[in-house]
Amino acid sequence: MEVILLEKIGKLGDLGAVVQVRPGYGRNFLIPQGKALPATRRNKDRFEQERMAFEARQQELFAQAQALAGQIAAVDVVLDRPAGAADKLFGSVTNADIAAFFAERGIALPRGAIDVPYPIRTLGDHTVRIRLHPDIIPDVKVRVERRATR
Repeated sequence: MEVILLEKIGKLGDLGAVVQVRPGYGRNFLIPQGKALPATRRNKDRFEQERMAFEARQQELFAQAQALAGQIAAVDVVLDRPAGAADKLFGSVTNADIAAFFAERGIALPRGAIDVPYPIRTLGDHTVRIRLHPDIIPDVKVRVERRATR
């Protein structure tokens, strides 16, 4: 299935690119999310007429991602979790835990944007990536500390 991208999508293409994607990905994700249009003659003409509006929207998304990256950089992520004697956690820290940490501080991040490369199951510092925009992917240090017992 050919689609016209309405925004930059990592590993797929830039704004206005006509790319070949699997039909399910196009029909079920790209088109309903407003990230692409089917590559018909009518949609190609429509895109060319509205190209300036799409480029302005792309710049706005980029500016929002930069502002969000600045807010994220200003926050030290420290999670306290119960752990055993060998500094192993009872469970693990997930992207949902990190998203909840940011939500408590008024920063809304979707769980899917947080890339935890491996399960965090030990105390200490760990690095995760947050995909805010295809061009803005800050690394965030997550510190996991032992929960103080009472």
